[in-house]
Amino acid sequence: MRIIVTGKNIGVSQALEDRVNKKVGKLSRYIPDSDNVDANVRLTLDKKRNICEVTIPIKGAMLRAQEESDNNMFIAIDKVCEKLERQIFRNRKHFDKRLKDTAFDPTLPEFSEVAYEEEEAADYVIVKEKRFDVEPMTAEEAIERMELLGHTFFLFSNLETDSICAVYKRNDGTYGLLVPQM
Repeated sequence: MRIIVTGKNIGVSQALEDRVNKKVGKLSRYIPDSDNVDANVRLTLDKKRNICEVTIPIKGAMLRAQEESDNNMFIAIDKVCEKLERQIFRNRKHFDKRLKDTAFDPTLPEFSEVAYEEEEAADYVIVKEKRFDVEPMTAEEAIERMELLGHTFFLFSNLETDSICAVYKRNDGTYGLLVPQM
């Protein structure tokens, strides 16, 4: 797996790059044909927050995680790799056809024994269904309606593209627009 490390507001030292290569490199045991996969790691220093974001595309799926630490980028790197490994184990049914055959073989020496055996694969249970009318409006009107409702996302019929779209509030306080491609 090729690991591409970039820094935003931070110089990527050799020690940081070595830690990223060591931790993210361990995830390659789950990914088939990992020589042709690019793992994008972005290290960001935002005021006093150290943020590590990892994105790994694998055969029609995407592994992505982001973690932050107050004072130490090394802790953020460790936490994000643990989070990715938990994601893989929790969703192993979904990833089963995309991962290596030996990904979950506990007899192999490189298998992580981080108490994932007790975790069952996630069973997705829908506890509530809500029906609503989708009204045609602009993205700005949809954001206003979302804010009035106090929600973090809103589904609407976009007047400009004549398709069903969604607006959502991002963690940094800005807004995003999801536009489907057919």
